[in-house]
Amino acid sequence: MCNDYRLTVDLDTVAKNFAGTKIRLAYPEGIPNAERREDIRMTETAPIVKAGAEVGMASLVMRRWSWPGPKGKPVFNFKSEGRRLDDNRVLIPTDGFYEFTDQVPKAKLKHKWLFEMVDNPIFMIAGITRTVPEHGECFSMLTVDPGPDIAPYHPRQIVVLGRDDWTRWLDPKVPPADVLRPAPAGTMTVTQVR
Repeated sequence: MCNDYRLTVDLDTVAKNFAGTKIRLAYPEGIPNAERREDIRMTETAPIVKAGAEVGMASLVMRRWSWPGPKGKPVFNFKSEGRRLDDNRVLIPTDGFYEFTDQVPKAKLKHKWLFEMVDNPIFMIAGITRTVPEHGECFSMLTVDPGPDIAPYHPRQIVVLGRDDWTRWLDPKVPPADVLRPAPAGTMTVTQVR
């Protein structure tokens, strides 16, 4: 399951990618000082885009990735099937995510694979938020059955959204099943990192 992703572009570039959508970004907590990162891991703070109070408005804020589950383990991925998911929808900006497979021979490390969206230097991952007393508002990535590009590497995939689905995912009136689906063949490229 995806427990590592990247955002190597600055937030100005992320904001410019919203220009062609019906979403206007605001910064209610101030413009975040988010550095470019090759690896964003669970429990770290990263940018997310939340639906605003008005239709067509959204807020870019920094939040913790994962909330503590019932047994204390971080909930960083959340299975989407069979859930209502009407509220607390967010977009998680990224330019790539990682999956891990069998260990490298004679090493403790697993093979690491980078997934990037074809023809989209920036894309979004569908997510939700939950507020917990110890950390405040946190986010988790939504998952579905894998599409053909990801199935050889993992039995689940995070929901990757192209620009056409950003507005739809933030609209609670759009049924989740209309947006949360596996990526079609040819959506993702994969590169072995190690």
